[in-house]
Amino acid sequence: MKRLRKFMRLPAAERRLLMKAILLLCAVKVGLGLLPFQTLRRLLANLAVLPVGLRDVEDPRSIERIVWAVELAGRLVPRASTCLTQALTAQVLLLRRGHPALVHIGTVKGESGEFQAHAWVESGGEVLIGGHELEQYSPLAILEGERR
Repeated sequence: MKRLRKFMRLPAAERRLLMKAILLLCAVKVGLGLLPFQTLRRLLANLAVLPVGLRDVEDPRSIERIVWAVELAGRLVPRASTCLTQALTAQVLLLRRGHPALVHIGTVKGESGEFQAHAWVESGGEVLIGGHELEQYSPLAILEGERR
């Protein structure tokens, strides 16, 4: 009940954004399990198309709110939350609001020789999601999102 009361006290716009982040995070998780990656990327690109009413609107505060919503969604739905699901979710939400968003994927060899990968999101040269110990990762891919 405490979480519900806290949720209901949020401004309506933040409640909507958080719900979008939760639903998108779960959809990305399911998509990663069921679809070829390129098919999922195409579907997400279609979702990232800017609504007509938001074209050319770049509110710097919206970046902060998107990061907040994606990180909170990740804590609320931990089974659906990985660095990749959060990065892809953030990319869609950023692009929908007119912000550039690059998903970076890097790899590193772990201490016992195992292969590890990590994904993070960058916008305007700043890492927004997943920005911890990035210097250890060798770049593998950058997934660009189109602003339309």
